[in-house]
Amino acid sequence: MTNDAGTHLPIEVRQLRHSYGDREVLRGLNLTIAPGEIYALLGGNGAGKSTTLSALLGFIAPTSGSVSVAGIDPATDPERARAQLAYVPESVALYDHLTARENLDYFLALARAPRSADDVIKPALDAVGLPHHAWNQRVSGFSKGMRQKVAIALALARHVPVLLLDEPTSGLDPRATMEFNRLIETARDRQVTILMVTHDLLSAVDVADRIGFLADGQIEEELAASEGAARFDLNTLHARYIGAKVAA
Repeated sequence: MTNDAGTHLPIEVRQLRHSYGDREVLRGLNLTIAPGEIYALLGGNGAGKSTTLSALLGFIAPTSGSVSVAGIDPATDPERARAQLAYVPESVALYDHLTARENLDYFLALARAPRSADDVIKPALDAVGLPHHAWNQRVSGFSKGMRQKVAIALALARHVPVLLLDEPTSGLDPRATMEFNRLIETARDRQVTILMVTHDLLSAVDVADRIGFLADGQIEEELAASEGAARFDLNTLHARYIGAKVAA
């Protein structure tokens, strides 16, 4: 399927089903995300969030249905699909003995992408707000928030259209969460499409354009984040789909 401009949607999942043995985890999942949109996918343990990410990354093949990343099927052409996205896991994997600059240079070289220090690396690090004094420091001493900045700087330097985030605010304090949300808004301003898998409903309401609540392998409810606080009781939503109250 294409959008109105005739180009492929960045993320499109249609009637996706996937089973592990006799256990069906995804049961007809439908999800489409537009260019430059931040979509937060929430759900409790076992709802199918990780399986959805795995399907988008081409790690698993659908039992039935389809998955598309920028018009490419990650199940049949995983390398081309992964070239269209950046994936930031809960614990960002960087080379601790390298500096922030050196990590970007190395990963860009692996991706066979342009890696000019002045034209590519410096603008990307500037865009994510990593302090200049940290650019030449080894990342072994970086906080989770600083490591995330390096990872997202890499995504911006590669000019990928899709960014996948797995529990990005886990372990962050409220200030660091707010800084992270502003960081991914920077990516959205560059028309990067962002899928954020999270348990953090408050963060999702703060930053996402839409929030989908995943339960039993399907999106059971969806709302615009701007409506979240005004029309819905957040504790009710959190308890229904994640299983605990929002912290006061």
